[in-house]
Amino acid sequence: MLDIKFVRENPEIVKQNIRNKFQDQKLPLVDEAVALDKENRTIKQEVEDLRATRNRLSKEIGKLMGQGKREEANAVKAEVAADAARIEELSAREKEVEAELHKVMLQIPNIIDPSVPIGKDDSENVEVQRFGEPKVPDFPIPYHTEIMERFNGVDMEAAGRVSGSGFYYLMGDIARLHEAVLAYARDFMIGKGFIFCVPPFMIHGNVVEGVMSQTDMDAMMYKIEGEDLYLIGTSEHSMIGKFIDQILPEASLPQTLTSYSPCFRKEKGSHGIEERGVYRIHQFEKQEMIVVCKPEDSMNWYEQMWKWSVELFRSLDIPVRQLECCSGDLADLKVKSCDIEAWSPRQQKYFEVCSCSNLGDAQARRLKIRVKGEDGRTYLPHTLNNTVVAPPRMLIAFLENNLREDGSVRIPEVLRPYMGGKEELR
Repeated sequence: MLDIKFVRENPEIVKQNIRNKFQDQKLPLVDEAVALDKENRTIKQEVEDLRATRNRLSKEIGKLMGQGKREEANAVKAEVAADAARIEELSAREKEVEAELHKVMLQIPNIIDPSVPIGKDDSENVEVQRFGEPKVPDFPIPYHTEIMERFNGVDMEAAGRVSGSGFYYLMGDIARLHEAVLAYARDFMIGKGFIFCVPPFMIHGNVVEGVMSQTDMDAMMYKIEGEDLYLIGTSEHSMIGKFIDQILPEASLPQTLTSYSPCFRKEKGSHGIEERGVYRIHQFEKQEMIVVCKPEDSMNWYEQMWKWSVELFRSLDIPVRQLECCSGDLADLKVKSCDIEAWSPRQQKYFEVCSCSNLGDAQARRLKIRVKGEDGRTYLPHTLNNTVVAPPRMLIAFLENNLREDGSVRIPEVLRPYMGGKEELR
């Protein structure tokens, strides 16, 4: 969410940013916000003036009563009563205006970084660089659930009977591999100096509003019926929410946390064959990294965070590439974002496995997270998040890139301690 002062002073910049995101339907929101802000400030000024007048008249009443001028005092009392009624009327309107303004401001996109490429949607995202050589073996790669089924490692049919489509049972070595990847990712980030955390898996509505846009919320979140609780779509939601309404000492920055959680998503809409199986599902588990830092440090953290994703995937012998997200593909709170995509030998193309984002001070402003500087002044920190690893989707890339012609799956050296020393799956 933008600072209303910035919108008031730079409406054309805000409008051009909306155009750059190809959301022209939101252009009227800028003028609406400016008008509501003006009305709000006018109300506040009138209320302030009326209160000052009331205080002055109240003193005058005492003087008049002391002088025995009861009739004049009563006339002043009537004026004070009229002012009090007007203050009450204005205060009620002030609350309405502030609520309307808040609702409008939540819909205005964050200002994107100048380095973000301009494009309408994800088809115009820009490949930046590749890491590792993408290979296509000279034997056919089965669909990922077929590979898992060879190890009796997945049961989609039973999950369908129990929970419906978009769910799965992982079993045996595949389930163990799933947990091994998560454990390795956890220790990988601890090794980078991050504090490991297991957060709440449900959060209040005000936290949801603070960490994501209304559009994303409606498309993703499951609400608990009859309660002000939502199942998290990613642990970033509760991890950033951890700092709601807090004033952090500057010396405590950066806050670097890595969190494990299950994630729950509606995943509305129809999807192609490549997004079935365990690719696009309603529940999965993930290791996440989040950073809360000084504004001047956030871009350096952004660059470091996506590079760690590359390092982790390359340690598992999975070729990846970095894809810069264009303006039209950025969620409204994001300043800059990139995807790390893994190579699929079967599809002979890359697919998303990580997403790294710098959200500037948008989440901090919504959640009222502040930092107290050494000079005693407070300011808003920047927040960032990035996927460390998100199986079972990541397992698709792992199995395809480590599959051998005889049907066995090689276990990379870094993962063997988490697999009981196994060097392969057969």
